[in-house]
Amino acid sequence: MLQERDVDALQDLVESDPGYTERVTGYPPGPSDALSLLLIRPEGVEEDAKVVFGACEDEHLVAVLDVLRGYPDAARAFVGLLLVRGDRQGRGIGRWVVEELLAGMPREWPEVQRLRLAVVDTNAAVAGFWARLGFEATGEERPYRYDHLESVTRLFERPVARER
Repeated sequence: MLQERDVDALQDLVESDPGYTERVTGYPPGPSDALSLLLIRPEGVEEDAKVVFGACEDEHLVAVLDVLRGYPDAARAFVGLLLVRGDRQGRGIGRWVVEELLAGMPREWPEVQRLRLAVVDTNAAVAGFWARLGFEATGEERPYRYDHLESVTRLFERPVARER
C-alpha cells in the first residue's frame, strides 16, 4: 500500500503518462496530483476505506491502483484509478494488478461481492481493457465535469469470484 512517504515515486508515475491526466481533466499533470490521489476520497468515505496499491519492478513504481472499500455500498469496492507507467503499458502489468486485487478480495474483504469503476468518455479507449477483465457496462451513466472539461462517465462492474 502506498502512503504519503511514497508521494515522489507516485508523482513520477503520474507524470509518466500525461495523456491520461489530459484526457480526464483537460490539463497536464500538476505538482500535487500524487498527493491528491493518496488523500482525496468521496464525502462520507472513511479514511481507512481508501487503499492505494502500488506495483513495483526493480524497486521502481510501475503501477498504481486506487480502490475504495465499501463504496458505494458495503457489498462493492470501487476502482478510482488504475495507472501503469507510460513506458510499461501494454505488458500485462495492469491486468496483473487487477487480478491480484480480485484474487485477494474474497479473503481480505469478504463482504465485497462486486468491483465497480467508471470510465470517462474522454478516456473511452480503456473500456476494452476492462471488458477483457470481465467488467460489463451497467447502463448507468453520470455527468462528469472537471473545470472546463465536460463529459460523461459510464459505470462498469464485475463480480468478485468466490471459491466453492
